[in-house]
Amino acid sequence: MRQIIYKEWVPAGLSVKILVGSVSLLTLCIFLTLVATGYVFQNLFWIAVPTSVLAFLALLFWNYRGIRIQLNTEELLINYGVLNRKAITLEDIVSCEPTEASFRRYGGVGVRLGIDGSWAYTTSFGGAVKIVMRRGRPFVFSSNNPERICGIIIQTKNVQ
Repeated sequence: MRQIIYKEWVPAGLSVKILVGSVSLLTLCIFLTLVATGYVFQNLFWIAVPTSVLAFLALLFWNYRGIRIQLNTEELLINYGVLNRKAITLEDIVSCEPTEASFRRYGGVGVRLGIDGSWAYTTSFGGAVKIVMRRGRPFVFSSNNPERICGIIIQTKNVQ
């Protein structure tokens, strides 16, 4: 029977929130300027474009607003949005170590391929967990408690 050992929610970092908010605010200001000048009502295309951009940004931010981590007695589950799910059985994990998700290695936040060949789900630059598996690329994901996650994984593997 699978027993949940650890759960964590890692929200998007402040830099992501500021970037999305800034682009949304800029789009909204452009739209309101077009409304104030009356140009929007002459060409309905200018209603559709900013509305579509704002809707896309809202959907994108909602989807990638954070990482949900769940560790049970058999596997590690990481969900990042609707489409990015990773399930790793504990027996497939060769090693686990705390690391840093840096801009230099991943070139940003989100679902990334690192220059070291690792696959990453990152919400900010900072604490992360690096999992090396028997086969496939190393996998890195953001966490507020990387040492704790690695400790639990190692302890659980030793008990099995």
